[in-house]
Amino acid sequence: MDGFRLDGKVAWVTGSSRGLGRVIAEELAAAGARVAVNCFSRRDAAEAVVAGIQEKRGEAMVVAGDAMDAGEIDRMAGEIEATWGGVDILVVNATPDQPMKEIADYRWKDYEAMLDAFVKSPFLLAQRLLPSMLERGRGRLVNITSEVYHGSVPQFSAYVAAKGGQIGWSRSMAVELAPHGITVNTVAPGWIPVERHANDPQEAKDAYLETIPAGRWGRPEDVAGAVRYFASDAAAFVTGQTLCVNGGRTPW
Repeated sequence: MDGFRLDGKVAWVTGSSRGLGRVIAEELAAAGARVAVNCFSRRDAAEAVVAGIQEKRGEAMVVAGDAMDAGEIDRMAGEIEATWGGVDILVVNATPDQPMKEIADYRWKDYEAMLDAFVKSPFLLAQRLLPSMLERGRGRLVNITSEVYHGSVPQFSAYVAAKGGQIGWSRSMAVELAPHGITVNTVAPGWIPVERHANDPQEAKDAYLETIPAGRWGRPEDVAGAVRYFASDAAAFVTGQTLCVNGGRTPW
């Protein structure tokens, strides 16, 4: 399992004060990475994640700020670099609310919010971190996308379009950066209930569960394991790929 270890590596996980991001941060720390836990407003929650990692003898720090703003990204990257040096692994996980609407009810600002989260943020983060990765000749970019793009989910066009853009951007960057030892991959979870799904209708959850061939709900740990793989040396020759973590729902 040595190929899956991340000892000595520095990882930055956006949106990691709760939900999937929290478990991804914990998984990377358990593999030996030093992890920057990123939050936008819930610093207390991020500090709790860091404390939990440190209790297990891992290394972690909080970086608080907006992962969709170039100035904030530059400041946070500087804080990480001042503490640990350059970032080796970037996991783009932060997400806003995802409204489901008929096309007639959407407004362009809804689309902009999705594009900011899933295209603008990966672009700005990569642009800031890539010079250091290029200098070292190694890097891992992992974007958390969604099965919704592959499933062409209706009444979700803003989210689906932005996720499609994120996957397309990742594939283009994978080819561009491959000669430099930098891989770019995406993990596309199915519906994995976390804190923000607490108030989702039970009938919707029951209906979705019936469509999972594996016969169980996915867990955040399932997604975190996929991220760890892409972040590791075991995946050094794997780039431009999307791994759907949804219990067999893909292909439909």
